[in-house]
Amino acid sequence: MCNFNNQTQETKESLHLFMSKAAQSIGGVNYLLALIEAMRTKKPSPLMQKNCQIASNNTIIKWNKVVFKDKIDLIQKILIAHREAQEKNFNILNETNTKEKKSIINMARTLAPLQFVITPQNQNDGEGFSFSVFDTLENETIIFNPIFIAMFFCSSEFSKKAIKYSL
Repeated sequence: MCNFNNQTQETKESLHLFMSKAAQSIGGVNYLLALIEAMRTKKPSPLMQKNCQIASNNTIIKWNKVVFKDKIDLIQKILIAHREAQEKNFNILNETNTKEKKSIINMARTLAPLQFVITPQNQNDGEGFSFSVFDTLENETIIFNPIFIAMFFCSSEFSKKAIKYSL
């Protein structure tokens, strides 16, 4: 999932379009990349921050609930399994082990209400944007939002490639 070159053409275009619009809505590409770098400095994971926010010099990302380590570990496990499978768009419920499937469903229920809001610190820079954890959350289909994965789990190089991608 975190290899930009392995994404489908549609996913690359979608990521490029969203990342470009997102960057413009907070003051520019450098502001977005600075926020991503600020997020990378938070250990063990930026999602575990107790105050549910991270600020860079020009932007702030806030969310409505702390994510616990077990959920982050499960997401990373799913991403590692997907990385090895090299599938393009993957339904994370395509798991044969019922115990793992139940864990994934519980994680999805926990993270579904999570909403991320990114705003510039100077209101003249733009109005900001928001996104959620999942693109699709239906009965037998759960698909991560690629923006969520790019912002929290992929390298900053992934985001740079998405922004620089030419249609």
